[in-house]
Amino acid sequence: MQRLVLKFLYVVATLNYPRIRKDLRYFVRDNYYCRLNQLRYYRADYGRKQPYKVIDYHGEFDQELRYVLPFAYWHHCNGTLKQTISCTNTKPFYFFSPDHLETHEKRVWQAGYDYYDVPNMTHSPTFDFSKWKRVPLKAHYRNKLFRYDKPLLVIANKYNIEWDGPPRNFLDIPTLDHIISRCKTTHQIIYNRPLSSQIVLDNSEIMDLGEHAWLRENHPEVLLMNDLHEQHREQVSSFNHLQLMVYANCDRFISMHGGTAALASYFEGTNIILSRPGGGMEHHFDEYNTIFPALSGATIHHARTPEEVIQLVEQQYN
Repeated sequence: MQRLVLKFLYVVATLNYPRIRKDLRYFVRDNYYCRLNQLRYYRADYGRKQPYKVIDYHGEFDQELRYVLPFAYWHHCNGTLKQTISCTNTKPFYFFSPDHLETHEKRVWQAGYDYYDVPNMTHSPTFDFSKWKRVPLKAHYRNKLFRYDKPLLVIANKYNIEWDGPPRNFLDIPTLDHIISRCKTTHQIIYNRPLSSQIVLDNSEIMDLGEHAWLRENHPEVLLMNDLHEQHREQVSSFNHLQLMVYANCDRFISMHGGTAALASYFEGTNIILSRPGGGMEHHFDEYNTIFPALSGATIHHARTPEEVIQLVEQQYN
């Protein structure tokens, strides 16, 4: 039955979006099926409204932030959330959960396929927000510990394998040098590129950019998230907890395609995202104008090259 419904929904996607590439229509089809699948829970969600929902996910971090976490928070607000299950060190994200278990030690990107229990679970030109609610991470984690004399600017970089190929979406050292030299007199810059020992990995191997030692030598004014983690181990439960506390006090971000960009989009303010064409599906579905701003009401600026990042920084972060 499921196969027949999926075939029918592919036809519907084709009729609704005839100009979208054939292979991309499968994403639309899957999102249609996710929404249709929610009819099974109509009585439980809107009638009985007793805690019953168990949400178990260990796929890509990006999908968890964009789709799973807001779905879980909706159930919390609806009174129907019973338990959440995810990866190691994710409890700070699910602060609202009555029972959060960290049973998965590794993320598996394939876990997002055929995962139809969440109304939005993949890329789409439209999203269903009826069971999707903004998670108030900024309000919950705002604090006095990470406050500075100058406004915060978080540069959330990455340097890892992408789509089984070399790194694509990252800021190299010359670009970092340009941005930091321009902004460090007016901002307290915090540089964030987690090490493999600090986050749960999926299939994207983290590589060595060599910028941490370079930053310490050439821009000692810049605070490194890795150093903050060492300094504040007694105040934070994990590296994720630290990120949430720092980000909650920040209104200006530079982030990279994927989970890095999704996390920075949770904290209002302005987020400049580097996402090169030819990789992720966000470009095809215009998601930097739909789901990313929806995460917190943040202003999203999409840069397609490091040069565009520099231009946007000069325009937005005076």
